[in-house]
Amino acid sequence: AGATVVNIPDTTGYCLPHEYGNKIKYLMEHVDGVHKAILSTHCHNDLGMATACTLEGVLNGARQVEVTINGIGERAGNTAEEEIAMILKCHHLDIETNINTQKIAATSRMVSSLMNMPVQPNKAIVGRNAFAHSSGIHQDGVLKNVETYEIINPKDVGIDDNSIVLTARSGRAALKNRLEVLGVKLDQEKLDKVYEDFLKLADKKKDINDDDILVLAGADRSHNHRIKLEYLQVTSGVGVRSVASLGLNISGEKFEACASGNGPVDAAIKALKKIVDRHMTLKEFTIQAISKGSDDVGKVHMQVEYDNHIYYGFGANTDIIAASVEAYIDCINKFKM
Repeated sequence: AGATVVNIPDTTGYCLPHEYGNKIKYLMEHVDGVHKAILSTHCHNDLGMATACTLEGVLNGARQVEVTINGIGERAGNTAEEEIAMILKCHHLDIETNINTQKIAATSRMVSSLMNMPVQPNKAIVGRNAFAHSSGIHQDGVLKNVETYEIINPKDVGIDDNSIVLTARSGRAALKNRLEVLGVKLDQEKLDKVYEDFLKLADKKKDINDDDILVLAGADRSHNHRIKLEYLQVTSGVGVRSVASLGLNISGEKFEACASGNGPVDAAIKALKKIVDRHMTLKEFTIQAISKGSDDVGKVHMQVEYDNHIYYGFGANTDIIAASVEAYIDCINKFKM
């Protein structure tokens, strides 16, 4: 009838891979004029089979796949673009995607940051542990022959395995180099600001890793916010009620408030709400440690509902309570008032 693309969705993610492949095969063999159109897959991951079903679709004749970065999507998500791209590349199936796979890691980080959706550490291809080897036998095997436990060269997905150890003694050149390896290019003025923050962080924690640097590179986005956190002081402990006092700078005007709560984060947010008097509800609160260690930078992702809209916020700090307040403020700065 003139259609150029025919989409075959597995909307609920229920199909077994061979069943989905057989559907595509049946259509390829029985639909008149099917070769005038492209069969397209659209698989959901409700049972963890989206990538497998999509691959079976391709192997049986589908030539378009609907995918998402990091596998985001409704419910359990959709087929992850990076997984299909690397399966086809690693298995040499003579199917060209025209994807520049070296951009995968940077694109994953960008989407994660813009959508305030952390990537789980053990996520295939783009998780921070995807190329990490912790068990002794794995480490020994990789040292003897990297292909023992690495079927993908990290550089193929944009991860540079040549690490420069950054410390408080590192200069701007080393920081700039590492940022560029991670796909971030800064002008001199912004680099100087990030470098100042880098030195402050290096004084607080011994090991500076790539995630720390990426957080610092994006941290100055709050500088132009209408509402800024001036100070935060919290008293908490076992057997005592937590109390928080904080100061805000709202368009150049200073405000202060104090509140008690069920824990330090609750107290800090209640103090914040005393100043920003809006009917808003915290819908989701996620704390993510960037690496291991008590001196680590914690990342906080929040979803706050205001006026029937959901707003996403992000904060990062070695003080997790401060990171939580910064994330809440990030949400408020996005409100349509």
